[in-house]
Amino acid sequence: MHPAALPADALLAECEETAVRRSGPGGQHRNKVETGVVLRHRPTGVAAEASERRSRAENRAVAVRRLRMRLAIEHREPPAAAPSAAWCGRRRDRRLVVAADHEDLPALVAEALDAIAAAGLAMPEAAERLGVSATQLVRLLGRDPAALVALNRLRAAAGLSPLR
Repeated sequence: MHPAALPADALLAECEETAVRRSGPGGQHRNKVETGVVLRHRPTGVAAEASERRSRAENRAVAVRRLRMRLAIEHREPPAAAPSAAWCGRRRDRRLVVAADHEDLPALVAEALDAIAAAGLAMPEAAERLGVSATQLVRLLGRDPAALVALNRLRAAAGLSPLR
């Protein structure tokens, strides 16, 4: 299972958490306590941070969401033999239905990028394997601009044109 697909509590168990102070909103209470959170995923070394909220619990939740998306973008795993249950549950005909702020988005992005990498960046082959159109894959990655940028860097390194 890709780390981006782990539930929040299981992902936190694999992370090192550091409390930090950062500048930003919060007024006079801002620099009195360490409400910012930095999470580092021990197995991969990928880290994410959140410090814009006044509560450490809220910042932890934001940092987990950011970490899941960074793991989805930066960490590759060999794809499974078939699309995951989460992927199949979001597929309608050859379309993929998921909101930009849905909890499953990082896991779906990871699965898409793993399939694209395994297909040697061939979008039609990866899309066929996942049961969606190539356009749907690009739209999914476009929900997080960093995912599309990462894919386009790989494509550029391989001499392929960028996707929009």
